Amino acid sequence: MATADPDRPGFVLPLLLLAGFRTLIDDLHRELARQGHPDLRPMHGFVFQAVGVGGTTATDLGQRLGISKQAAGKTVDRLVALGYLERVDDPSDARRKLVRLTPRGHDGLRRSAVVFDQLRAGWAARLGADRVAALEDDLRAVTPADLFRLDVPGWFGG
Repeated sequence: MATADPDRPGFVLPLLLLAGFRTLIDDLHRELARQGHPDLRPMHGFVFQAVGVGGTTATDLGQRLGISKQAAGKTVDRLVALGYLERVDDPSDARRKLVRLTPRGHDGLRRSAVVFDQLRAGWAARLGADRVAALEDDLRAVTPADLFRLDVPGWFGG
């Protein structure tokens, strides 16, 4: 069966969306490295969001990310070594450890938010603010309401 528009085959749309995502993330990480966070990787942003404000356990972190407890533990170990996360006693259960963001982790998140605003402004300057807003509105119209799903790392991993 031929595509409805041979100049715009269907498989190109997800590739362009992924390329746009990749461009933003690569630009973000270049700037974060310049600002003193050279070890942060795309996966780490998902981890920071899954850890949340109050912290979480490694088991819950793995579930939120859609990865194994072992993979979550290895990621936490790396981020603890880099100074972005810490393990502390759970005040509600002495047998458990909570993983939470350190001040360095909070700084990385704060800087990420600022850089994303700058990147969006750059796209608006290049494409036009109305076109970027329309793109965002159109994407909201075709995506589920829970647009930020933390299980993307597990989903990509299969």
